[in-house]
Amino acid sequence: MPELPEVETVCRGLAALLPGRRISGVECLNAKSFPQADSAGLIGVGFTAVRRRAKLIIIELDNGHCLLVHLKMTGQLVFVADDGERFGAGHPNDSLVNRLPDRSTRVIFRLTGATLYFNDQRKFGWILLLDTDRLAEQPFLRKLGPEPLSDTFSAEVLAQALRPRSRTSIKAALLDQTVLAGVGNIYADEALWAAEVHPARPVGSLSADDIARLWRELRVILQLSIDQGGSSDRNYVDATGQRGSYLRFARVFRRQGQLCPRCGSTIIKTRVAGRGTHLCPTCQLAPVGTTDAAAR
Repeated sequence: MPELPEVETVCRGLAALLPGRRISGVECLNAKSFPQADSAGLIGVGFTAVRRRAKLIIIELDNGHCLLVHLKMTGQLVFVADDGERFGAGHPNDSLVNRLPDRSTRVIFRLTGATLYFNDQRKFGWILLLDTDRLAEQPFLRKLGPEPLSDTFSAEVLAQALRPRSRTSIKAALLDQTVLAGVGNIYADEALWAAEVHPARPVGSLSADDIARLWRELRVILQLSIDQGGSSDRNYVDATGQRGSYLRFARVFRRQGQLCPRCGSTIIKTRVAGRGTHLCPTCQLAPVGTTDAAAR
């Protein structure tokens, strides 16, 4: 599933192309992908802005509503202009470049001068039409934690968000979207390595200095990934259809068996919070009473 940097990259690409265009038709080929399609009343409605909340894409409309999009694991948004301009974002299969619609196409938005396709091989992704002013009231959005790149996100805010999870491992807490919005496996591993914190450490064992380092490194790493166009994790490309390049700069993620760039020890892969976890056993000392599994 795409994480914060990948979704942010997609939003920035869409924001350059969608505003000012109007919807001339909507065709839903799979009811679960956009259950409100038939009653949405979108004909003639224009796009005004595109933004992100956590791992969600918010496409704002000029009628006071918005389209909330979750790409999940195999979703794509493919923009095809009448003059031939094209870009695709999402799962990197041939639908990004082949003739559309194809058998993965679930929703088609006919626009002025272009078409926007929502493709999704596994049908896990979805689109919802919501009242923009009441968006924050939606249960799945109301529960989201703070945005790690917002101006109001500080080390103190992170400490406050973590406080109720004192017995939880710090990695599990970072992956909990009610604690922090948008962070997933890649960036949790990278930030914890950079902050020299073992992923299995209980949140309550972290000092104020540990949390301050983690706050700082998390923001640096997320911004670096956005600057590099995302992670290019196996099923993701950026908003121009190009693979992101962050994993070329990753220090531990998928680097098991290689040398830690900080101390020279061998990076291992183990499991924490039920997820494959990459770490340096020397830089990131395991909590007392635990051991790191061998790399798998």
